Amino acid sequence: MAFVSEMMPCSRGFLLSLCNRYSINLSNQVIIARKHHCVAGDNDKHHDIIIAGGGMVGTTLAVALANNRTLQSQKILLLEGGNKHEYKQDEKYSNRVVALNQQTRTLLSSIGAWKHIEAGRYAPVRKMQVWDACSDAMITFNEDHLSEDIAYIVENDLLLHAVNKQVEEKPSVKVIYNAKVEDIVLPKTDNGDAKIKLQSGEEFTSKLLIGADGINSRVRQAMNVQYVKWEYDQMGIVATVELSEPTENIVAWQRFLPTGPVALLPLTSSLSSLVWSMTTKEAKRLLKIPEEEFIDELNSALWKVYPKSSIVESGMKALKQLLEQFSLQTGESRQLQPSVLKIVEESRAAFPLGFGHSTSYVANGVALVGDAAHRVHPLAGQGVNLGFGDVSLLVKLLDEALRSGSTLGDIQHLSTYETLRQRHNVPTMLAIDALHRLYKGTAPPIILARSLGLQLINAIGPVKKILMEHAANSRIIR
Repeated sequence: MAFVSEMMPCSRGFLLSLCNRYSINLSNQVIIARKHHCVAGDNDKHHDIIIAGGGMVGTTLAVALANNRTLQSQKILLLEGGNKHEYKQDEKYSNRVVALNQQTRTLLSSIGAWKHIEAGRYAPVRKMQVWDACSDAMITFNEDHLSEDIAYIVENDLLLHAVNKQVEEKPSVKVIYNAKVEDIVLPKTDNGDAKIKLQSGEEFTSKLLIGADGINSRVRQAMNVQYVKWEYDQMGIVATVELSEPTENIVAWQRFLPTGPVALLPLTSSLSSLVWSMTTKEAKRLLKIPEEEFIDELNSALWKVYPKSSIVESGMKALKQLLEQFSLQTGESRQLQPSVLKIVEESRAAFPLGFGHSTSYVANGVALVGDAAHRVHPLAGQGVNLGFGDVSLLVKLLDEALRSGSTLGDIQHLSTYETLRQRHNVPTMLAIDALHRLYKGTAPPIILARSLGLQLINAIGPVKKILMEHAANSRIIR
């Protein structure tokens, strides 16, 4: 068997023809030998898989592919448009964080990245409290703190550092930084090669090109597919804030205001991460005002008592009586939210909010993942988790494609990826968009309708449990 891994040239077709001729069975050991021995001899311009975009999702995908036993022999090229990410943890927290669900943690653990996050810092979310500023409606998740953690708050920089540490250990993955894409030519059949040209003049080909290159994806543009999008005329202000007094700080707080939701996510006993959505005009104003004035307005957003409509009050009272008749009243009391003392080291920033969805995720020899395929409002904290869900399923289906003798660009397996992910992503995205629109309404009938709905969900345990499990796990069922 040893002679198989010694043969040159090392092209896959030549190797397979030898195996077929002499009835040699390719074992995992032979494939691994090919990976270590033949990479230098292969055409450096051709790779089995090219991933455009070396952010959190793209880099995680590269590691997950290289970590898979069936796919670990594939040559992978990761193209990152920016500089190599340099990470150094200091006392100051980044103002950009993500809320990772249980399914994402499982993925990161499986590729060895979670240990780097544990060695750094993260905060578990063990309870959520969401309430309406225009009524007394409230919903809590995991109120007894006994179930598994709902989410984990992790700084973007630390997460990217964790997956970068892992990609450095994968010899089958080559990373090119400052890789600005100039042109992309996609194959017309699933047996063809995708071609990508960089501004540096370098050109590469692959059997499968994966677009992980964000909301303005060049790969998606090359696919020439319909992209449904709209802007919310909103921005999300982010900052690291110090609380007025230390607390256990395991709760994610979110209050729906007429101008948009404000949320505090735990970091430490005295620090939280702020995500505050509002109109673009208002966000720009709040970025310019003095810190003391900003803190006053933030605490007002968290605490201000809004006038209650008599229609809403009467409706909520009637619902409470009905719930008591059916023994559905939860009896939960509202936990008081924290107040904010100050902003940590001028960490205020803002980013625009919008919706986007590619009607197709795949074509011959090409697939989209993460923000290249979908973009959502941050109010539910699901954006990056949808992208990591894409990664988990795509790796699984590419594994199945090779095991069944298909090519990486096989449209059948890619179409299965598209179907399963859209079945999950589209309802989630539309639900988030509907929530955003519902809570913008200030007419009493709209406030009453959403308040009744919120209280009903909070009172009906099984329904609330389903919602919490979907947000925390987003498991893929096949």
